[in-house]
Amino acid sequence: MAQVLYLTHPEVGIDPAVAVPDWGLSAHGAARVADLAKRGAWNGWHVVTSAERKALETAWPLAAAAGAAVEVRPDMHENDRSATGFLPGAEFETMADAFFAASEVSVRGWERAVDAQARIMHEVQAVLAAQRGRDVIFCGHGAVGTLLYCALAGEAISRCWDQTGGGHYFSFDPEHMTPETHWQALE
Repeated sequence: MAQVLYLTHPEVGIDPAVAVPDWGLSAHGAARVADLAKRGAWNGWHVVTSAERKALETAWPLAAAAGAAVEVRPDMHENDRSATGFLPGAEFETMADAFFAASEVSVRGWERAVDAQARIMHEVQAVLAAQRGRDVIFCGHGAVGTLLYCALAGEAISRCWDQTGGGHYFSFDPEHMTPETHWQALE
């Protein structure tokens, strides 16, 4: 049976002067991905990513290890937070809590969690239908990854299902669309 993983990008270089989708991986985050690419048996895997730089920088080493091209799916992007732009640590965490807690509301102009969840589910289902029977790794983001996990697990949207930090993955059964694991560090 095919293996499917959803992997979140690891640590990024935060720069308030740069749009969040254009942030790249930090040196530490890039090293974690390079390590994963060397450790894994990625040959034959189909590698899918959002178009955000941090996700691309996560996907490229894995695709190189797989001997494959990267499939870029722009609609796999993180929840749209452009209404507020960069928010410093504590303020961001408060907003993220509100995003998950009020899933049917646009908090301060952010994309609604229910809409982001429907979008990521649609993208994952489209890829899996086209890649039936192949091993697939999705390289993406924490919030939409958690929304995907909630949908697959049949759980209400809640931040209690979120990962702790970036660079985590979960596996799921592509036939039954159910999680096989909860978040695990990529190491």
